[in-house]
Amino acid sequence: MRRETGLLMAGDDPAGGQWNFDHDNRKALPGNVRPPKRKRFEPDEITRDVMALAAARFAHHFGDLEPFGWAVTCEGALEALDHFITECLPRFGDYQDAMKTDNAFLYHSVISPYLNIGLLTAREVCEAAEATYDNGAAPLNAVEGFIRQILGWREYVRGIYWLKMPGYADSNFLNATRPLPAFYWTGGTDMNCLAHAIGDTKRHAYAHHIQRLMITGNFALLAGIAPGEVEAWYLLVYADAFEWVALPNTHGMVLFADGGMLASKPYAASGAYINRMSDYCAGCRYDPKIKVGEKACPFNILYWDFLIRNQALLARNPRMAMPYRNLAKMDAAHKSRLQAEAATFLDGLGDGYTSDTQLTLEL
Repeated sequence: MRRETGLLMAGDDPAGGQWNFDHDNRKALPGNVRPPKRKRFEPDEITRDVMALAAARFAHHFGDLEPFGWAVTCEGALEALDHFITECLPRFGDYQDAMKTDNAFLYHSVISPYLNIGLLTAREVCEAAEATYDNGAAPLNAVEGFIRQILGWREYVRGIYWLKMPGYADSNFLNATRPLPAFYWTGGTDMNCLAHAIGDTKRHAYAHHIQRLMITGNFALLAGIAPGEVEAWYLLVYADAFEWVALPNTHGMVLFADGGMLASKPYAASGAYINRMSDYCAGCRYDPKIKVGEKACPFNILYWDFLIRNQALLARNPRMAMPYRNLAKMDAAHKSRLQAEAATFLDGLGDGYTSDTQLTLEL
């Protein structure tokens, strides 16, 4: 796509001499870095009318009506894009994988609702980003990483959807069947990272891609939650969620339910990753450094249980070789304890408040 469009190209070669700068884009947010205040838009009369209707008819539904700060016109969407390009894009690359308590947006673009509903076009967004690199206003790792998400990943996901649906949604490679826990609808969990990610979702109808992939998605993957349950939740709660983009991302990348068609490995992670990339763990009752026991981070216990439970399906995946080598070093008693504690924790989730129930409410 870079060659076809000419974006970030130097003749036949990629700008900067390489295609991908992801190794520069995995920094946690330092305590002394303050992301800019994001541009918000005052609801117009039509928007207020719709909000009043929603409040009257659907007050019990998931999500907060106030404060509503999204743009609702092309002009507003262009203002939001300009704000991102000038104020946030220069540091987007460095901190695109970071997570921060009480800051849902950081340096992310927050323009996916405008792109997916058609208030912005993918080309104008990519060209605006490229111009910042050309004029020296943003570094290449930031611009390349941002353009790749739109020109590369977004188009790839769109292709998967139109090529493989509707049968694609029926696959369940890891045989996950657990119902969606009730806290996905309430945010009522002692796991601080999940409480914050779900809280951001409830307030803004938005969470950035690492919150979706490595917090709410990672938990669903490790816990073995049924793909249809998770996919219905993602489709209902996010302002940018249309089935063509939300379902393949959730089904293939988040849940590995397609067995590796879309992504080459499950994005499973323990509490150590969450602790490294966020400040969530500092305010949590669980400790990411503790592996078993009452204070152990559930992500730690569930991570190893996930590997044990799915070993027959995943052990031959080359990208899973390292975790399975580490698993092989564990003695049988420790593995049994991990499995027992995982089972106790998962049993404590209950029967859930299922997406079928929520869908009935929505309809």
